[in-house]
Amino acid sequence: MREFGTTIRALREKKGLLLRQVAAELDIDTALLSKVERGERSIKKEQVVRVAEIIGAETKDLLVLWLSAKIN
Repeated sequence: MREFGTTIRALREKKGLLLRQVAAELDIDTALLSKVERGERSIKKEQVVRVAEIIGAETKDLLVLWLSAKIN
């Protein structure tokens, strides 16, 4: 799960988005999104798709990382 979180953090920062901005778009708490980025928590598939839209990432790529984290 750490690789998924690290990836979304890097893409979010590259786009210049604050943690609270992305959390608000996802309608989740900032602390929860921070835990997701640190690999401590998971989010739902629908939220992964929405994160991809927000940060401008390929949905398929993020879903692959998200699913692989769930397996490990």
